[in-house]
Amino acid sequence: MIYTQKEKAQQFHKLHNTGELFVLPNIWDPLGAALLENLEYPAIATASASVAYSNGLSDGEKITFDEVLNNLGKITNSVNIPVTADIESGYATNNKELENNIKRLIEKGIVGINIEDTNRSTNNLYTIKAQCDRIKLIKKVSIEMDIPLFINARTDVFLHEDSYTTEESKFEEILNRGLAYKDAGANCFFPIAITSQENIQQLFAQLKMPINILTIPGIPDLITLHNLGVVRVSLGPSLLKIAIKAMKHIALQFKENQGLSTIIENEITSDYLKMLIKKK
Repeated sequence: MIYTQKEKAQQFHKLHNTGELFVLPNIWDPLGAALLENLEYPAIATASASVAYSNGLSDGEKITFDEVLNNLGKITNSVNIPVTADIESGYATNNKELENNIKRLIEKGIVGINIEDTNRSTNNLYTIKAQCDRIKLIKKVSIEMDIPLFINARTDVFLHEDSYTTEESKFEEILNRGLAYKDAGANCFFPIAITSQENIQQLFAQLKMPINILTIPGIPDLITLHNLGVVRVSLGPSLLKIAIKAMKHIALQFKENQGLSTIIENEITSDYLKMLIKKK
């Protein structure tokens, strides 16, 4: 069955309300998307860092938005499940540009986004009001285009730690932003780099909305996260790092005239790859 974009958006919303932990191994290209669909993952997410690194660029909107859109179009065309896009801070210097970019994303078949609250022009956090205005604008565009875009509102407070004198003030800022972003129309809150079990628990209790956690050193295990009320877990660029680790390992082996069996006995054959990319 082929789903419409609106149906995919509705499916994506429901994935955050199943009572189960929703895990997203972020990818960066159509082949990775096809692989996850074949493994029966219910949705696809991109990671901006993985997209940038795989194109020989640093993360932080160094790749052009046109290139991002081109890549996303290939990904959405390769699968029949929801695709959510990491668009960093929106590739926009003002709200008019942001509005246009959201329209173009939806036109590419995207049903969800990650949107950050770091202003790329200043490298400082947007004020709470400014970011709420941006979230409201995104919500407005999605309503006008009749696609219920899922907004995963990321806060970068932990990436700007020097701005806060105490752990308490930092957590209070995160909580205030979460509450404000929720009121502005965000569907999920993503406090990137949060690791403390106590902070995660307090945040969930007070926000009462889906929370997204990134898999970084120091976070609780997945079962504990689920028990804390966490709904969504993202791998970010971890899948790309794992792929590069495997490539590095075999490349080093071949320098020593070893590793041939790894190549010959690889269960991932050309036929398997062809099966993945077969047009739906």
